[in-house]
Amino acid sequence: MRKLSIGFRLTLWYLAIFAAGQLIFACGLWFVLRHNLYNIMDETLAGQVQDVQRFLEAQKPKNEAVAKLQEEFTETYALQRQGDYLQVFNSQGDMVYRASFLREHALARAQSLRLGQPAFEDRELDGQAFRFLNQMVEVRGRRFLVQVGLPTREMLTILLLFQRCLFMLAPPMLALAAGVGHWLSSRALAPVDALTRTARTISAHNLSSRLEKLTTGDELQRLSDTLNDMLARIEGTFVRITEFTADASHELRTPVALIRTEAEIALRRSRSPEDYRHTLRHILLKAENTSTLVERLLSLARADSGREALHMSPLNLCALASEIADEWRPQAVARGLEFDLNTPCRDLVISADSAALQRLLTALLDNALRYTSPPGIVTLSLSESQGKAMITVRDTGIGISQEDQARIFERFFRADNARGQGVEGAGLGLAIADWIVQQHHGAITVDSRLGEGAVFVVVFPLLEPLPSAVEPIENVAPTQLTVS
Repeated sequence: MRKLSIGFRLTLWYLAIFAAGQLIFACGLWFVLRHNLYNIMDETLAGQVQDVQRFLEAQKPKNEAVAKLQEEFTETYALQRQGDYLQVFNSQGDMVYRASFLREHALARAQSLRLGQPAFEDRELDGQAFRFLNQMVEVRGRRFLVQVGLPTREMLTILLLFQRCLFMLAPPMLALAAGVGHWLSSRALAPVDALTRTARTISAHNLSSRLEKLTTGDELQRLSDTLNDMLARIEGTFVRITEFTADASHELRTPVALIRTEAEIALRRSRSPEDYRHTLRHILLKAENTSTLVERLLSLARADSGREALHMSPLNLCALASEIADEWRPQAVARGLEFDLNTPCRDLVISADSAALQRLLTALLDNALRYTSPPGIVTLSLSESQGKAMITVRDTGIGISQEDQARIFERFFRADNARGQGVEGAGLGLAIADWIVQQHHGAITVDSRLGEGAVFVVVFPLLEPLPSAVEPIENVAPTQLTVS
């Protein structure tokens, strides 16, 4: 079953609310009119009772006999319209006056009335509706029961006409409300239709397109701005994924092609065992480089998907730096480089993942050694400043231009001067290092000039040393290791 559109539903809701409001308003008007009409009738009846009381008060004492009162009432009220529905009884129950209509259509005498307390009642006589007022009045110590009535035909006719008018006005008012509701909903949802039309044109080929900029200042404008921001994020992610896929394919294709070429050349003719060993060593080297590249790609993929979980615990940077220096010392010697390690006088404890920090230092040192030619110097330093632990990796290599420094942490990015030097690498080490720093709520910066080397500085929040939770390190005084 197809669902109704929002505009149609809003129109129905508007129509339903208006109809309910109209019904409540009409019923309220009807009851107010009815109440006022009854009040007018009740005041008229009360006025007639007062006239009867004044008439009784005007009678002389000699005229207070029942027969004389009957004669006076007949002379006064028989020809007056206000006496058409009047009957009066004295306290003994003797009838003092009864209109001709009430003689033909008996009206029961009211019982149990309090003095001066009016009692209204609706009765039907001879098929006609009447409203009567029954009231006990006292004149010179004598009590009289006065019953006076008025027909309610005119009042009921007025109410009926008013009710018909309300019913006649209801359909056009509802039709007008439906039209106004449809116009209001269409106008309110017009920006949504514009956003929908624009959104339908956006695909993977034109993610740079944006939704129409609204200036309504309401929720729709906030929705438009939010969707445009979301599109910008999606576009950036899509571009990064596309570039990542293209760069990864390129980086993997090159070593695979070299391995295949080496194997094909080796199999074209018979060779000596030494030639085969040389070829296999070359293939093994390329395979190891490819394996390293794949591992880094998998690491970045896990990081992007949020599956790369880090286990934070107090970590002594001095102990970790000493271990890493011992691992990289042979490589520095093999490259003919000088390696310095500077550590402070006290332990630097941070909250970190030990394996991730090892990968961070490895990436920074690998980058420094890779782009430093002998006889160069690579320095790993630890320091403390304003409650922060600082890791500094300095080299005297080829340096990085100002333009390239803004992109140095992008995936697969390699500076042009590095390519010119024939330095191998996929450009993933610094991207991984940047991700690790971000996960540890730290910061990494680079300062470099072409031909003058580079300085990478990593800053982490420093914890106070916790001897029970930190892996113990050797009790060695601050040293400076120099490897040449």
